[in-house]
Amino acid sequence: MTFSKILIANRGEIACRVIRTARRLGLKSVAVYSDADKNSLHVRMADEAVRIGPAQALQSYLKKENVIEAALKTNSQAIHPGYGFLSENYEFCNMCNENNLVFIGPPPNAIRDMGIKNLSKNIMTSANVPVIYGYHGEDQNNEKLQQEAKKIGYPVMIKAVRGGGGKGMRIAFKEEEFLDQLNAARSEAMKSFNDDSVLIEKFIQRPRHVEVQVFGDMHKNYVYLFERDCSVQRRHQKIIEEAPAPGINWSTRKKLGEAACKAARAVNYVGAGTVEFIMDENHEFYFMEMNTRLQVEHPITEMITGTDLVEWQIKIAQGEPIPLKQDEIKLNGHSFEARIYAEEPNNEFMPGAGLLTYLRTPPITDGKIRVETGVLEGDEVSVHYDPMIAKLVVWSTTRLNALQKLRAALQQYYIGGLKTNIPFLISLCDSKKFQLGNVHTDFIKENKQELFHVNELSSVTAVAAAYSYFDYQTKSSASQFVSDPFSPFALKSSFRPNFLQKHNITLLYDNKDHNFQIESLDATKSIVYYQGKRYNIEIRPGTADADEITMLINDHQFHCRLLVDGDQLTFYSNFNRTSFDFKHRSPSFVAALEKSGGTEGGTTVDPVAPMPGIIDKVYVKEGTHVNIGQPLLVMTAMKMEHIIKATKTGVVDKILFHPGQVVKKGEKLLIFKQDDTLKQDDTVKQ
Repeated sequence: MTFSKILIANRGEIACRVIRTARRLGLKSVAVYSDADKNSLHVRMADEAVRIGPAQALQSYLKKENVIEAALKTNSQAIHPGYGFLSENYEFCNMCNENNLVFIGPPPNAIRDMGIKNLSKNIMTSANVPVIYGYHGEDQNNEKLQQEAKKIGYPVMIKAVRGGGGKGMRIAFKEEEFLDQLNAARSEAMKSFNDDSVLIEKFIQRPRHVEVQVFGDMHKNYVYLFERDCSVQRRHQKIIEEAPAPGINWSTRKKLGEAACKAARAVNYVGAGTVEFIMDENHEFYFMEMNTRLQVEHPITEMITGTDLVEWQIKIAQGEPIPLKQDEIKLNGHSFEARIYAEEPNNEFMPGAGLLTYLRTPPITDGKIRVETGVLEGDEVSVHYDPMIAKLVVWSTTRLNALQKLRAALQQYYIGGLKTNIPFLISLCDSKKFQLGNVHTDFIKENKQELFHVNELSSVTAVAAAYSYFDYQTKSSASQFVSDPFSPFALKSSFRPNFLQKHNITLLYDNKDHNFQIESLDATKSIVYYQGKRYNIEIRPGTADADEITMLINDHQFHCRLLVDGDQLTFYSNFNRTSFDFKHRSPSFVAALEKSGGTEGGTTVDPVAPMPGIIDKVYVKEGTHVNIGQPLLVMTAMKMEHIIKATKTGVVDKILFHPGQVVKKGEKLLIFKQDDTLKQDDTVKQ
């Protein structure tokens, strides 16, 4: 069958990615969207778009019948599921077949067999694919699971049988914490997969996460396109991936590929799949799971093999054979993918959401840098979905060259409106151990001090940031009142007879105040006094980028830019290796006025939302007595649970949010009434 129109049952960057290939192949594309996504980039790019429900994924992107109805309504012949959502849903794949729609992916049985983790382990054992020892049984009684964990030996990994993406996964290092970790894994699994069954496996410490890209077709052909290393993770979720895996010899590479093809053949696999392995320090590897879909990190495989995997998926779904034979697939160079997330690495990688008020991506000139994204400046990163903004993909001839290219590209990626993990990714690129390829899944935890250090603030950086902010303030103030740039009231020098033009600015960095005095000489020249020294500033004609400032400080010329969000400032320059975050301190009389504005009541330790999210459970009622450390409520973001605990002993006076409601970062969740008579051992009265 040859397609003329396909529906993409997804959103964001993967929907845009599929649309681009479909367009190149001459296929019409249909997007689906929720209420939160009606103005999204994938909707704008597609030939047609159909609304499938409200913002919540369960009522839209996970609503199988709505997606099927959209495909039939638009006369689509096939559905590309992307990744996540319905991409590994056995029932949805069956529904496609029942409605004469081609599912661009594997057959339903392969999804079912590989999606149920205990079943997949048994199939792999029969196919002679190495498997980690563990319990994959059907008896899900807590006592039975605890007995099996003891038999296996701690530490153990508790994993949802239908899991994926790090959800429904916990590690119990000792028996005392097993039940708590089991309950957390079950709860997360139920939310994500509607099934709280788990398996228990021996946890290999400091393992590497190495996965192999495989393809099968309807003619029983199977190939592998080499491996990717996805070891550097937070919360069991990938941040940076590379291909091929560093330090692996060709003999091990071949064994990995052949084992992956055995796995695919064992379930009569068709289409794109990824076989994930755990690899120990001796390069022995064990089957972990098979993702029966295209992976987020598929572009790095495309970069080292010169292929378009989405094109392969579409052609194979049309009944064509795999485009290349195994000996025709060549490995060339090295590629990295960095996931750009709205999150705060310094705050336990808490996810973020909000408006992208400013967005500039690195220049793409040679085809060896790709920015895979589903958002533009002015779009919103929604609390309802994954907070990934983009994937930055680079290629070069060697690993070191590719890493240098990635680092340079990250330094030219500017995002305003919300916090991102870009500074953390730059720190990762600068890590000596990472540069040597010494990666494993505990890499971030073991190198925390190096990766999360506060960058030393040089005097030139401080002065440049202060002057950039002064320049921003001056131009903003003038533009509010004067539309004519040649008006004397628009002059930055603000000249008045018998008046010395000096301005004081205070910026907070790393909890320390930095005081500056700026004297304007004319529209382009100023003097800045900082820490007893004088700095001569000159603004010079800039580059083609209107947002960039070309600045000369004491004969040192460089390019810089400043992003301002209220009193929060982010300063970038081409002579620094990372960005710097400052806070503008208001003059004391302004701060006093701001403080006198009153409050909503409560205490200074009333719990606030640590990130944007949705209230899932509330454990207390108004009037409940609570102790320090007691769980108050549960928030969800990215389908991950975050328990908000009491930071004081007291009485709940008012609950401000209830289950299902969306909260912004920093919003008060409930208000305490101080109760000094309570003791630490008070029990909760519901």
